[in-house]
Amino acid sequence: MTHQQVSPDGRRVVVVGGGHAGGTLVGLLRQAGFAGEIVLFGQETDLPYHRPPLSKKFIDGDLEHWLREPEFYQEQDISVRLGESVESVDPAARRVHTSGAQALDYDVLVLATGAEPRWLPTPGSDLAGVLTLRTLADARVLRKAVISGSRIAIIGGGYVGLEVAAVARANGVEVTVIEREERVLARVASTQLSEIMQAYHRERGTTIITGAQVVSLSGEDGRVRDVLLGDGTRVPCDIALVGIGAVPRDELAAAAGLVVDQGILVDDQAHTSDPAIFAIGDVTRRPLPGIDGLLRLESIPSAVEQAKQAAAAIVGAAPPHAEVPWFWSDQFDLKLKIAGVVSAPPGTVLRGDPASGRFALFHHTDGRVTAVESANAAGDFMAGKKLIAGGERVDPVRLADPAVPLRNAVIK
Repeated sequence: MTHQQVSPDGRRVVVVGGGHAGGTLVGLLRQAGFAGEIVLFGQETDLPYHRPPLSKKFIDGDLEHWLREPEFYQEQDISVRLGESVESVDPAARRVHTSGAQALDYDVLVLATGAEPRWLPTPGSDLAGVLTLRTLADARVLRKAVISGSRIAIIGGGYVGLEVAAVARANGVEVTVIEREERVLARVASTQLSEIMQAYHRERGTTIITGAQVVSLSGEDGRVRDVLLGDGTRVPCDIALVGIGAVPRDELAAAAGLVVDQGILVDDQAHTSDPAIFAIGDVTRRPLPGIDGLLRLESIPSAVEQAKQAAAAIVGAAPPHAEVPWFWSDQFDLKLKIAGVVSAPPGTVLRGDPASGRFALFHHTDGRVTAVESANAAGDFMAGKKLIAGGERVDPVRLADPAVPLRNAVIK
């Protein structure tokens, strides 16, 4: 891709999407000294907010954790148009058309449309009590249902599903996790971490069924009452939470003629195939240092990094340094932190003892750490991130010994 130089200030930047990526970007633009007009469209009626508490802490206290206080947008002269979506983009005219039947010209357009829950294509998925979790509104509904003590079936054993399971079990709710693969976290974690987390949840009363095919959901008086599996098993429930992944909301980009393939394709500065359009956050597939091809990362750190990339490119500043991708998850009393891209490396070193609740799994290829999965081990996580970024070779034997400082595991 070749891209023209972005013009000087005095421009209008239109941001489509009021999630973490879009909400972060508008603040960064002002912080970087951008003096032009900024218009942020948010399809939801809430200001940009932190999404992690929706699955990790949806029972506790206030869910409205705003990225910025409401007065920030007025003070910074940022026009926020909530409850309004962009319906189409005309790249030739550099104009967007909104759900309010308005047209708005742009100099720079940033697509931060995010992703939406993958729906379950089975009979009964439209019954009352069948929920997904992506928005503040979803979390409010889920909290009310869980507080009532309802039995919950969670379809999908990914991070969101297990986070909700942990919160529900901690509040005495009967939980069954139904996973199609042979292990939980099959698409996002190593086999070792999957086994540890599966055992951890079961020890705390969560029923986990793996290798299970959901055939249908059945109800009574229009409300879900059980989940039927392929082997004939029926899982009784009062709520069924569907957490089988998310699909990028890239229809707007595709209709505008941008290059799209399971997400909007961008470069390492968040440029799309159109020089006046950027894309950031969960809707993108992006390059990562040392990784072949493009990946779609659904994480807050990735969204923030791409917001930094786009902001720098828009104001003409130096590109930010590439960051090691990372992610976190809270489950019961475990604070999980994962860095790098977890695949199937030749070697894995366990440092610490899972039974103690504090450990780290270092994945390496030829002694070079490619990923680290840690629990309650912030120091190991940070050291692992540095090892991934630096590319130094380590001695697996020393790395496995908690008595050996991690810096001494590096082969000089």
